[in-house]
Parts: sequence; C-alpha cells; structure tokens
Amino acid sequence: MNIKDIEISLDETHFIYKGKILFGRKFMKVLKFHPPGLAPVMDETGWYHITLEGKPLYKERYKRVFGFYYERAAVVDEEDNWFHIDTKGKRVYPQNYAWCGNYQDHVCTVKDKKGNYFHIDKQGKRLYKENFLYAGDFKDGIAAVKLKNGEYTHITKSGKPLHNKTYIFLDVYHKSFARAKDKNGWFHIDKNGNPLYPQRYAFVEPFYNGYALVESFDRCWYIIDEKGRICAKL
Repeated sequence: MNIKDIEISLDETHFIYKGKILFGRKFMKVLKFHPPGLAPVMDETGWYHITLEGKPLYKERYKRVFGFYYERAAVVDEEDNWFHIDTKGKRVYPQNYAWCGNYQDHVCTVKDKKGNYFHIDKQGKRLYKENFLYAGDFKDGIAAVKLKNGEYTHITKSGKPLHNKTYIFLDVYHKSFARAKDKNGWFHIDKNGNPLYPQRYAFVEPFYNGYALVESFDRCWYIIDEKGRICAKL
C-alpha cells in the first residue's frame, strides 16, 4: 500500500483508500500518513500513532502527537511536556520542552521552559549555544531567527549569521531568495542579505520560477521578476 494513495476524509475522522474506509473504522481525529508508514490518530484513549495495518505503534497515549519527519515525531504528554519519539515509539532524548517543531533538514527547532528557541539534531543535542526569541525551520542549511533586539537575521547550522543584515522580519530562503520586511514594507533579499530592488510593497510572495506576486500600498497586484521589474499588472 502506497501512503500517497491514502486520503483523509473531509471531516478528518478516517482514512480513505480506493474509495473505501481504511481499517473499517473511524477515529475522533486523524492526520496524514508519513514515511515510514505511520499516522497520528486520536480516539477515546488519547493520541497515538498507527501503522499501515491500522495497529497502534506503542501502548502509550498522549495529549497530542504529530507526524513523522526524518523518523522523528513530536508528542505532548499530559503534563504539557514536549519531546520527540522515534519510529519504534521510543523517546529520543530525556529533555522536556515547552514546544517542539517538526524535523526539517535533519534538525528541529524547539522552545525550552524559559522561552528560549534553538535547534537540536536527531539525537536531541543542541547545534549551538546561542538562544533566540524565535527560530524557524532550517531549509538547505539556513534558518531565520529572531534576535534578542527584536530583529531577524539568517543563521547556518553552526548558529552563526549567514550575513550581517537584520530586518523586522525574514522568511526562509526559497530558490536563493528570501522575503524580508523593513520599516518601509516588504521586499526580497539575496544570500548576502541585500535587497534585490529598491521598492517596497504591502505584501510579497516568494519567487516561483523567477516571478513573484506582490501587492502595492494602493492595493494593486503585480508580477515582478528577480530584478524587481514589473512584468504584469493583475
């Protein structure tokens, strides 16, 4: 059975395979199957993961569980402790967190009980000693983080800055460019943190195959290229 062929019902209570209810049962809530073929479900006993045979992966029940990414899944126990389990249902590391993300690019962002954000590897070890007000997912070795001064920058997996620029907000890089915001509005930057063009917008989307959708401050929508040139008005 290919997990790509398994659908979720619109009410998110059961799985559908070839037009029929998979496992012949409904749950209170289900989430998608992820490799290696495990899915989060909730019934009257709590949250847990099931296999492609519809069997529970483990005996434990949680307050909340999430999907598997890079063979790790975030779970929340009844005391609101967050941590990750492996594909056998075993806890990966002893630390408890106030929040955990999903593993991306083989690492994961977490929030400790003091409100600090940072990243851990697949064994639960910190990637670096720095703490941040917020830390986003890594993509292609780069993540956006919020510094203690309230501004954003980009870091590598060593925790060091990718560039020396800071902005009010930064998004993750997508196809070499990232969305950014300063006091004048939204725009795009390159890997050196430099703006691609001088104009600012009320909103910008990431570039998609060389073009991005943007909204001006007078509520007009345009398509721009990677040099900031307007290619079309919508």
